Amino acid sequence: MFRKKFFQRVGETKIIPISIKIIAVFTVLLLLSNFATNTITLILSQKQIINLNNTIMVSRLKDLYSAAGNQYQIFFFNGERQDCIDALKSVSKKGFDLPKSFAAAVDRQGNILFEVYADGTETDEQQILQAKLSNSSGAEEVENETGSEGQDFTFFDKAALARMNEGFQDGVLDGSLNFDTEKGAYFGVYKYQEDWQCYFIRGESRADTTHSTFVVLALISVGIFILLAAFLIVGLKVFGKILSNVKSITSSLYQMQQNQKLETIDLSSAPNDDITYLAASFNSLSSTISNLLGIFQKFVSKDVVEKAYNEHQIRLEGKRRNLTILFSDIKSFTYRTETLGNDIIDLLNVHYDQVIHTVHENQGVIGSIIGDAILAIYGTNTSRKKSLEAVESAWKITRLTASLREKMTLRRLELEKQRSLTEAEENVFKAVLIDVGVGIDGGNVFYGNIGSSEHMTNTVIGDNVNSASRLEGLTRIYRLPVICSEYVKTEVEGFSDKYTFFEIDTVQVKGKTEGKKIFFPVCLDESEPELASKFELYEKALSFYYSGDWDKARKNFGECGLETAAVFLERMENLKAPAGWSGIWTMTTK
Repeated sequence: MFRKKFFQRVGETKIIPISIKIIAVFTVLLLLSNFATNTITLILSQKQIINLNNTIMVSRLKDLYSAAGNQYQIFFFNGERQDCIDALKSVSKKGFDLPKSFAAAVDRQGNILFEVYADGTETDEQQILQAKLSNSSGAEEVENETGSEGQDFTFFDKAALARMNEGFQDGVLDGSLNFDTEKGAYFGVYKYQEDWQCYFIRGESRADTTHSTFVVLALISVGIFILLAAFLIVGLKVFGKILSNVKSITSSLYQMQQNQKLETIDLSSAPNDDITYLAASFNSLSSTISNLLGIFQKFVSKDVVEKAYNEHQIRLEGKRRNLTILFSDIKSFTYRTETLGNDIIDLLNVHYDQVIHTVHENQGVIGSIIGDAILAIYGTNTSRKKSLEAVESAWKITRLTASLREKMTLRRLELEKQRSLTEAEENVFKAVLIDVGVGIDGGNVFYGNIGSSEHMTNTVIGDNVNSASRLEGLTRIYRLPVICSEYVKTEVEGFSDKYTFFEIDTVQVKGKTEGKKIFFPVCLDESEPELASKFELYEKALSFYYSGDWDKARKNFGECGLETAAVFLERMENLKAPAGWSGIWTMTTK
């Protein structure tokens, strides 16, 4: 006969549900807490109801209404209206029991006969008249009974007055009333006095009348906290033993969250309950995710990985951003591929291992790798020094390839000491002496994810991306390792004086309709000492070249001693500057 197993097992280990332990202890504590709290609440609530009823009874208008009739008779005989009003205010004050008690007499238009608060604040019609006269003296006429400073001399709560007047029309001359004054919300009672033709109002502040409620609540809260503290002391000791492994697990999870890194939880001393089983399952899942994340990081740029990890999804989205683009390409790659065959992959991996590390080290991300070319993007982390970071990367990449060439040269010298190289070995040696060109440009580009829900890629699109590729192509023509745009020059000079930018030429690359200055960034501290003087002569020659004085330009280009000058000497030959010369050279190739 089939028998349902109450406890799950992992192998021979029984998994005891921790919920059973928690519910058992929690049920006992909850019952004790509820019994004690409800008993105290019932006892104190009965006392509160009695107090509220007494407060309402005390607030009635009996004494004030009777005094109003008597004072009117006195006024009728002696004509001392203000004395009668003062007497009514005195009667009102004697009936005040709470700190904010209130009494007033208001006619049907809202005009105040008198108004008295328990804190001593009071107003009557004579004071109001004096205030009006003061406000209107030498100022604008009082409109709608409002003084020049916006003071209102009528009953504060117009809505409450309207409700009393509606009742008056229906023959209702007294009743209860909720109203507001300048001191807050009130409740009370009113009655219309025919002699004075006013509503006499007695009210109590809701803040005062609810004070006792808060006192009761405070007493209840104290009782609850005392009981709760006692229960917690017992509960914490019990739960501390039952959930000792939970604290260890949650601490590990919290640390992972702070470090933004998945790790495994140490379960060596954990008991055999379902929390431990859950943690073991998490460890298995963590290992799987860590492996997948490691693979993901190798195929996608770093910022995309971080966004996917934080938001738990990747969307088709992007926006225009101001970024700097670095494009690096291996020179004479076709020859190297034909010579090395499949071994070119090993060479590329050695090269890219250093290049990618350099890009990441300088806060850049890899946009794409296309054969022998690599596209790097700077500024995705909103760095303001993105162009400086790109130039730093460019020079480190060229130094790394130069270092690799030096090592291969030393290796060749060691082999030649033993024997002569064969023709095939000579070709291989030339093929592995890789050299790179780097072009850098920047500006507003589209950066984001494009594709579909089935397949997408992170990319950067824009004119400046194509420009970086064109600038890299110019490194072969001008025989320079790095060429950048004026955008990069301006941005770098705004943050650092480490690099000096020498103007190389003004060119109109293929596919463009206007000329663009190109520059060679140089760190003079790390270059040959005479380089600066050579470029001074070069730039002098360039100024003659721009102005159309090609004879002087040829002379200075020939004397500067730079390989780049050969481009201009070949371009000018023995010619004169063409008619309408603008100083811009149009490139016919990419």
